[in-house]
Amino acid sequence: MAVYFKKTYRFAVKSSIYITFFSTAIVAILTYLFLEFSWLVCLYFFLIIGTFSFVVIQYRVERFIYRRVKKIYDDVSFLEASTFRNQPITTDMATLTREVKKFATDKKLEIEMLKVREEYRREFLGNVSHELKTPLFTVQGYISTLLEGAVDDKNIRTKYLERAEKGVERLIYIVEDLDMITKYENGQLDLIRKRFDIVEVVQNVFDLLEMKASKKDILLLFDRKYTKAIYVKGDRNRVQQALMNLVVNSIKYGREKGSTEVSIEDLSESKVLIRVTDNGEGIDQVHIPRLFERFYRVNKSGARTEGGSGLGLAIVKHIIEAHNEKIFVQSKPGVGSEFSFTLKKAKKVSQSKR
Repeated sequence: MAVYFKKTYRFAVKSSIYITFFSTAIVAILTYLFLEFSWLVCLYFFLIIGTFSFVVIQYRVERFIYRRVKKIYDDVSFLEASTFRNQPITTDMATLTREVKKFATDKKLEIEMLKVREEYRREFLGNVSHELKTPLFTVQGYISTLLEGAVDDKNIRTKYLERAEKGVERLIYIVEDLDMITKYENGQLDLIRKRFDIVEVVQNVFDLLEMKASKKDILLLFDRKYTKAIYVKGDRNRVQQALMNLVVNSIKYGREKGSTEVSIEDLSESKVLIRVTDNGEGIDQVHIPRLFERFYRVNKSGARTEGGSGLGLAIVKHIIEAHNEKIFVQSKPGVGSEFSFTLKKAKKVSQSKR
């Protein structure tokens, strides 16, 4: 840190004035009582004592107080406080107190943030461990059983190998989703932004998930009949993946004989809002701020029986934010949930370009 002082002379001036007035008063009284009193002598004495007092006090302040204050700055800057490195050293107590207090507050906030991140890291590692452990133990159990002699029974061998394969597929699914999220966070996945019909994409998602929804007798539908195409601009495949994850979630946590409804609304002249609404079990408000965290589950026991990697909503969030758009959640327990996100409208294509 550069050593240069922001000097303050107020302390030295005030102290020297007190000493000068007191000393001059004593001298004036003594000369009045024992010698011939002279105002000129008192004035000279006043100026000499005042100057001498100011110089000595200021010198001692610089030698004594500044040196100790500098040590405080050095100790603080050792903790990598860039704001202290870039400021002049001061002995103004109000300024010093304010700077140290600000530093302490900033460090407290930084420590709290580090604690939150550490808790998140610990929880994330625990969730990853749990998610990977279940299929790994499943695969290990079936393979161990086969190695212990069950491999000779053709029926058991086939059944156990098929189950082990499902466990391996789940592992691959989790690892691929994790890899995708990592690439999104690092900016390694480039979006291919093109003009496409969002109505057609929603219908494709319905077609792909029709059988999954029928198992729970859940109806997939639009809020109304869309007779015209609605063109947006973005990465069609990524947007379809985000919609797919949202609809899968609505089916997974939806009630039997329920419904999942998608609506497309004009939000502004340049934006559309896509809503995915279900009448399922709903989500408590306490869970909503963490819904898009990796592996976060509202119902930890029931959700794993439904399968999935636990990364679906995290992927949705990354896809939407990669488009510089927003995602919203509204939910009420026992009533249902609504996930919505914005997309940019595509510019109209003129007849000549067609």
